[in-house]
Amino acid sequence: MAFKISKLSRLSRSAVLPVFLLAPFSAFAAGNYYDARNDAMGGTGVASSTYGTAVLANPALMTKAQPEDDVSIILPAVGAQLSDKNKLIDKVDDLTDSVDRYQDIARGGISFADIPRAQAAAGDLANQLRGIKGNEAFGTAGAAVAVTIPNSVLPFAFVTKAYGTAHLTAAVSQGDIDYLQSVADGLRIPQPGDEERLTSAGLGRGAIVYDYGIAVAHEFMIAGHPVSFGVTPKLQKTYLYNYSASVYNYDKSDFTEGRYKNTDTGFNMDAGVATDVGDNWTLGLSAQNLISRDIETKVISGYKDTYQISPVVTPGVSFHTDRLTAALDVDVTPTKRFKTQGESQYAGVGAEYRLLSWLQVRAGYRADMKSTDTNVFTAGFGLSPFNKVHLDLAGMKGDDNTWGAVAQLNFTF
Repeated sequence: MAFKISKLSRLSRSAVLPVFLLAPFSAFAAGNYYDARNDAMGGTGVASSTYGTAVLANPALMTKAQPEDDVSIILPAVGAQLSDKNKLIDKVDDLTDSVDRYQDIARGGISFADIPRAQAAAGDLANQLRGIKGNEAFGTAGAAVAVTIPNSVLPFAFVTKAYGTAHLTAAVSQGDIDYLQSVADGLRIPQPGDEERLTSAGLGRGAIVYDYGIAVAHEFMIAGHPVSFGVTPKLQKTYLYNYSASVYNYDKSDFTEGRYKNTDTGFNMDAGVATDVGDNWTLGLSAQNLISRDIETKVISGYKDTYQISPVVTPGVSFHTDRLTAALDVDVTPTKRFKTQGESQYAGVGAEYRLLSWLQVRAGYRADMKSTDTNVFTAGFGLSPFNKVHLDLAGMKGDDNTWGAVAQLNFTF
């Protein structure tokens, strides 16, 4: 049941972290990566990323490294975001306990002495089902590792990342509620096998996409003006999960089992362009996942869905001085997911102020122009002692019980 939503964190542990440990693993972040600096600044980055994180947002910005800049290593960037408007997570354990109590009493038949306990357990379970009927929760998680080697001719980077999304729904049958309420009201006595007539189920869809890429960039003179271009060809492997289980057969650990999972491998590419206008302005354009791909889930209980990977094109602009960077990014194409879910199209604005040479504070706002996802306020800070170690943290908070966090560690050598 969408009880599994209770543990988007469990999904993260069972899918995201092992991938990260092997070296790769949104959503959702606004796009398909998490970057603590960019996410703290409203999900911007197309024109404001540093050379060491450009491979995640716009590979063209790798040319912005200065002669004194060294090799940059992201090891790692990790993040997650969850929206749970109905507080489904808080209801999960209570529901599971109610199912267990009712099953223990009803299984194998009920004696006269058991009737009061059966009525109480049935009433409790009916109330729990009413409380989650139609509830949904959404979550994303991601991780990345990247190595960027700057130079004046052809800066390049190795990147491996993964981003995942999960959408879970409680599909509760009114017939189940009516049956359990009739037991609670003393109008019916449960009989062995009655649990087979209950049809309430949980529907869960999940996707994890792994990217393994090599990015290159170069600055060209066009009509006497420097313009940088970057591309990231990448191998892309996708794992899809289509989970459906009766309330009586539900098991939290089943979501990622093989019978609900299928995989697909293909080729894709990211690209970007950037140019400076005067001393304080940068314009950028990013296009991620230039090759569209539609991948079908397994058919489970007669149900299947299609996960859509499609180009996401985002122009951006940044204003920067020695102490201040401000940025604006606006998607001109939607972010697609499963076909049964709505599309999103993001706009973000944010700023960073460098209080000290080793301390930066950031804030921003990210909105979904299609009103599918919750709009969020973002904030964070960065610590960069000696400009060799960079620790960046970010948080996101929005309506509908939406929250998220990102942590990132960079090294420059």
